[in-house]
Amino acid sequence: MANITAALVKELREKTGAGMMDCKGALNETDGDLEAAVDWLRKKGLAKAAKKAGRVAAEGLVAVESAGRHAAIVEVNSETDFVARNDSFQAFAREAAKLALNTDGTLEGLQAATFPGSSETVQEKLSNLIATIGENMTLRRVAKLEVSKGVIASYVHGQISEGLGKIGVLVALESEGDVEFLSTLGRQIAMHVAATGPAALDASGVDPAVVERESNILREKNAGKPDHVMAKIVESGLKSYYKEVTLLEQPFVHDSSKTITQVLKEAAGKAGGEVTIKSFVRYALGEGIEKEEGPDFAAEVASMSR
Repeated sequence: MANITAALVKELREKTGAGMMDCKGALNETDGDLEAAVDWLRKKGLAKAAKKAGRVAAEGLVAVESAGRHAAIVEVNSETDFVARNDSFQAFAREAAKLALNTDGTLEGLQAATFPGSSETVQEKLSNLIATIGENMTLRRVAKLEVSKGVIASYVHGQISEGLGKIGVLVALESEGDVEFLSTLGRQIAMHVAATGPAALDASGVDPAVVERESNILREKNAGKPDHVMAKIVESGLKSYYKEVTLLEQPFVHDSSKTITQVLKEAAGKAGGEVTIKSFVRYALGEGIEKEEGPDFAAEVASMSR
């Protein structure tokens, strides 16, 4: 076997723009033959895909797939909304969500899964799709929820096809109660989650860094107050904050006179058993991705006329 040096990997990266591990794998497959490695990457679609990898992919689709007591959600990004309406892209997103039902719920596990009807992994299938369509795409994130009893309800907002849209939500309800009632209630709560975007299920799930930031803001606003007074102000302020950002404390969007906790208590009688929310997931397409600002078309035209 040829000695695959760091310098050789670097040279192949510069030629193709492919990732380091892909380049190393290509050189191993071709016994260190640089030109053969270039061809190997091109055949895999990795060289062409890599050239597009730096472009921002903030459009795309959120896909949801459920099967009774377990469900999965994935986000697949593209550069433009136009590609999100491509049949091949939609088929990929839908299959990725289905596959996620039988993986460990991690992104790495899904990427390594075999894509149906082929010998390719999900990641290889995506690379080939990039090469075919000509836009950067990413399989950004995945989550899977399960319950031993009850249901997992789903809701897709801005749906453009069954299970595909701009916002996807899963809500895991644990209960021994009536499944049909739980499914209806779960969907209503999923719609609530889509609308309000809670940060966590309850106060214990809020990121400690976020809690600290909110506490510091309260302290700064009330600077100069005695310590014992400040402690009460912070405690009271955080309680108000939790009512805004935690699902169980939020007023129900379908009946604002009740919190989600109150809704669940009332539901127990109708369902025929205690109802609890085990967990939830909400994916909003492109959230957290910094989008590139497009050119100022008016300024561009004005500059051309000078």
